[in-house]
Amino acid sequence: MKVDTLLTPTTTYTQEEAFDAALQYFKGDDLAARVWLNKYALKDSQGNIYENTPNAMHTRIAKEIARVESKYENSMSEQEVFDLIKNFKYIVPQGSPMAGIGNPFQIASLSNCFVIGNSGDSDSYGGIMKIDQEQVQLMKRRGGVGHDLSHIRPKSSPVKNSALTSTGIVPFMERYSNSTREVAQDGRRGALMLSVSINHPDAEDFIDAKLEQGKVTGANVSVRIDDDFMKAVKADAQYTQKYPIFSENPKFSKTIEANGIWKKIVHNAWKSAEPGILFWDTIINESVPDCYADLGYKTVSTNPCGEIPLCPYDSCRLLAINLFSYVDQPFTKDAKFNFELFKEHVGYAQRIMDDIIDLELEKIDVILQKIDEDPEGDEVKATERNLWVNIRTKAKEGRRTGVGITAEGDMLAALGIQYGSKQGNEFSVEVHKTLALAAYRSSVDLAKERGAFAFFDSDREKNNPFIQRLKEADSKLYYDMTEYGRRNIALLTIAPTGTTSLMTQTSSGIEPVFMPVYKRRRKVNPNDKDARVDFVDEVGDSWEEYVVFHHRFKQWMEVNGFDLTKNYGQKELDQLIKKSPYYKATSNDVNWMSKVSMQGAVQKWVDHSISVTINLPNDATEELVGRLYMEAWEAGCKGVTVYRDGSRSGVLISNEEKKEEDTDTLTTFPTKRPQVLKADVVRFQNNKEKWIAFIGLIDGKPYEIFTGLADDEDGILIPRWANEGVIIKNRNEDGSSRYDFQYQNIRGYKTTIEGLSHKFDPEYWNYAKLISSTLRHGMPIDKIVDLINSLQLDTESINTWKNGVVRALKRYVEDGTQVKGQACSNCNSENLIYQEGCLTCKDCGSSKCG
Repeated sequence: MKVDTLLTPTTTYTQEEAFDAALQYFKGDDLAARVWLNKYALKDSQGNIYENTPNAMHTRIAKEIARVESKYENSMSEQEVFDLIKNFKYIVPQGSPMAGIGNPFQIASLSNCFVIGNSGDSDSYGGIMKIDQEQVQLMKRRGGVGHDLSHIRPKSSPVKNSALTSTGIVPFMERYSNSTREVAQDGRRGALMLSVSINHPDAEDFIDAKLEQGKVTGANVSVRIDDDFMKAVKADAQYTQKYPIFSENPKFSKTIEANGIWKKIVHNAWKSAEPGILFWDTIINESVPDCYADLGYKTVSTNPCGEIPLCPYDSCRLLAINLFSYVDQPFTKDAKFNFELFKEHVGYAQRIMDDIIDLELEKIDVILQKIDEDPEGDEVKATERNLWVNIRTKAKEGRRTGVGITAEGDMLAALGIQYGSKQGNEFSVEVHKTLALAAYRSSVDLAKERGAFAFFDSDREKNNPFIQRLKEADSKLYYDMTEYGRRNIALLTIAPTGTTSLMTQTSSGIEPVFMPVYKRRRKVNPNDKDARVDFVDEVGDSWEEYVVFHHRFKQWMEVNGFDLTKNYGQKELDQLIKKSPYYKATSNDVNWMSKVSMQGAVQKWVDHSISVTINLPNDATEELVGRLYMEAWEAGCKGVTVYRDGSRSGVLISNEEKKEEDTDTLTTFPTKRPQVLKADVVRFQNNKEKWIAFIGLIDGKPYEIFTGLADDEDGILIPRWANEGVIIKNRNEDGSSRYDFQYQNIRGYKTTIEGLSHKFDPEYWNYAKLISSTLRHGMPIDKIVDLINSLQLDTESINTWKNGVVRALKRYVEDGTQVKGQACSNCNSENLIYQEGCLTCKDCGSSKCG
């Protein structure tokens, strides 16, 4: 399909018109309205808005789904599709499908998730660079990407180039991380998952990489852990790492104490919420696509949130079913889950997902057409073109789908069942078992109508544990599948549903409700009428504090006769919560072991994986984290992530009063500059020129900064992998001071670049001296960033250089630092913090980098 065959809308709306209409649609929920308008309403590259409410978006999607349906028998009409997806009530295409279906203004994929390849040659520099380019090409089309690094030879391994020995995994982690941060996705930051096998000799370096501030800030990291390692941990035994991993004839091997590296994983997760853990043998043994591993469907990594394990060049699209909407008479004694309607809708959801694969194939054809029409030579375009050809092949052959759910926590509350209780866990398992059987039944029915996926073979799958459970639960389904095949190689997932749940106005994914009641703050302007001032902050700004009810908690209040207009005090709110089905059922209340058991039990009915986080209080011990990880493995989970309150900023925090840290406190530096400072190297673009910044550190905090051209004959030339070294203050023969940079090359020899200041244009040098002066006097980094941003500079090149320096320094702003005087571009909240150098909104979760 050519992009111009889509009907281009002509009616446009102003931002104010669209927001007012969306606000009315969402019944006054300004956060939902802004998120929808900013992320999903149809817009062109000039910012013209063509949809003013989700009704228009759902009409657009329904038209396209119906168009695909019309090619097949028993097709659904546009009205039937619209009725299933309208009002976010039943079936909700997630993310890329919602934004991209029927969108004539954007050449982008409909896939949410991709994994790219690590074929045998990708241990070479050429192969590693190819993966880097593939990652960037996918991210510019809106996709989240995962890839595994276990194929890269460990550090100090011999190589046949001028370096003689390999640098190992960590420098390439940084390369891929930096590439992620360089790609803009319409205000979104790119999403990347890097994984490595615990069997790899560099696994410990991989585990430690993210703890160093400013390193690998553009990626999630997870460790692939095999059963033998877990058994060694339990037995306090040794474990042998190998390269190539699990090789019978390894080029390199070393024996480690399993508990040593296990404790490091646990400690790092306790401290920073990473690395996550992937129980790899469970993933592979349970994987239906891995029955076709020899045909190119061997799972190698996962998408950024871990819910879709994939083979190289496969992709997946996500859709959520709103579980809350299947509770009849919610929050009453007669509440009941409508299993019959649920099964019917799951069948439709699977059918819609298969239609979206056809739409994705059309989108990929448009991408390929765009590549072919680009003016670059074939040699330049080869990697990008081959990438999309490979992705198209996998999508067409396997037709993988990602049907999932949202509102699990609200569903249970509406039924009067406590999340995390034995009854709650059993009911959740029953729901997910029903979903699995209905989705697989739909895929078999689709195979009858449309044909099975390209190489379906029931003999290959017959011993798969997941397929065996389907057979035991519904033998007719199993035997129909052996006769007619199945339309899709794998079907199910449970993904995080952040913005989706904002629009369904429910709890997110499989998670419990975070808080049924919380407080938000609104700045009071001098001219605001009838505004209440609850407190004045340290800079004199006035704030009004108001209570926000979770939507379904508010519905519970309405059903049970509580006054929604009353201004409740904290004690009254506490009493309300105690009376509600949300009591002792929030993310910080749920018994952690029970949640792990629930995840493991539900996982038995999900053929991909589950994205879920175990929330722990700040005082949780490392021992508890270790026990939870072990329990997750034994319960049959495919992966697990732990978040200890306060261990990482940028997530929602509890409603308890917390003492704010004084970010205005000056850092105490020595009065005299030490002769030698540890230094980080940061690269950035200045117009089309490549620049480099050297940031001298004391106790991990910036003390000075030098910048220069990175690839000019008169500039500073150091290898890209050299990301750290030392800055040495020396004297010239005439007594004047100079600053030299020294780093260690791959062979262990020290290389020195003399006279950093001589590499500067004098104008840049003067500004760098100004910035270094403020750093040396201990001014907080966020305040220095504000200062640099406020500089009124005359020339475009200086401004571009200024932006690069700001990006370099933002890496060192302490996570959690509050941003003052700015509003979120997504939801207009002023509740912004720094997280990993990016401005992150604590209300809606959007992140802006650069």
